[in-house]
Amino acid sequence: MKKKILITGGAGCLGSALIEKYIPEGNEVLVIDNFATGKREVLPAVKGLTVVEGTIADETLVNKCFQEFKPTHVINSAASYKDLTNWAEDANTNIIGAINVAKASLAAGVEKFVNFQTALCYGNPLQIPIPITHQTAPFTSYGISKTAGEQFLLQSGLPIVSLRLANICGPRLSIGPIPTFYKRLKEGKSVFCSDTVRDFIDMSDFLSLMDIIMSPGNVVTGVFNVSTGEGHTIKDVFDVVSDFVNIPMPDVAVVPAGKDDVQKVVLDPTETEKQFLWKAKICFKETITRQLEWYDKYGINDIYSHLTAHK
Repeated sequence: MKKKILITGGAGCLGSALIEKYIPEGNEVLVIDNFATGKREVLPAVKGLTVVEGTIADETLVNKCFQEFKPTHVINSAASYKDLTNWAEDANTNIIGAINVAKASLAAGVEKFVNFQTALCYGNPLQIPIPITHQTAPFTSYGISKTAGEQFLLQSGLPIVSLRLANICGPRLSIGPIPTFYKRLKEGKSVFCSDTVRDFIDMSDFLSLMDIIMSPGNVVTGVFNVSTGEGHTIKDVFDVVSDFVNIPMPDVAVVPAGKDDVQKVVLDPTETEKQFLWKAKICFKETITRQLEWYDKYGINDIYSHLTAHK
């Protein structure tokens, strides 16, 4: 059955990947995006795709889009994180925006609501890998506001699945160590690695989970971690990138994590695997290599970070 899918933040890495999947399948998609971090050019004029420029913090705009498009499914991929000090913008998009989209979804009677959440919601975790039952304790503007937004969504009464995401690698990824290392090495610039551990998952594994979640017969709701469950150091990432671009740097500096960083973030996907009969299949090295092959073919967009610069 064809769907009418409204995607907030559809010009980002995850949203645009989903659009490239949903449109050829015959679904209709409406995107709301302010293009603060997403690129307008990744949303070409194609049949079945409607693009509305604006912020989900604008309740009037959100309501108009819902009333005219009448979505059956909603994916909340919007996230403000570009300026670490702009707490008001983070709150407007990640909290007020989530509330606006939730209320409009309730009024429209949507069949399924999928929310994308940051793993930073856990703050400094008390155990690794982080179970879905772990307390939330965010300490950055991005983490705090996304966690507050998620809580409003969970209280809304919507048929919601909120996904707490590992580092998803795929087309147009413009945040984190992979694009940073690739770009700087290609430009002959110096690099350093933070002394941290993260989990990485390939876009194809993420999309396979979304297929299950969005399927008509799936009625599972709640909060779930999306990850391979395996942690790798940022130096591990650097080594794969360095080998790929054939620029060996055996003495790259490894620096301690900053005050606004988290030492280890590795999500436990056990409950997700159980509830959705899903499991990530692509290994770490192949995941990073696929990302680098994409950069070789298409280049790199702007690079953003959730962290302050190392000094």
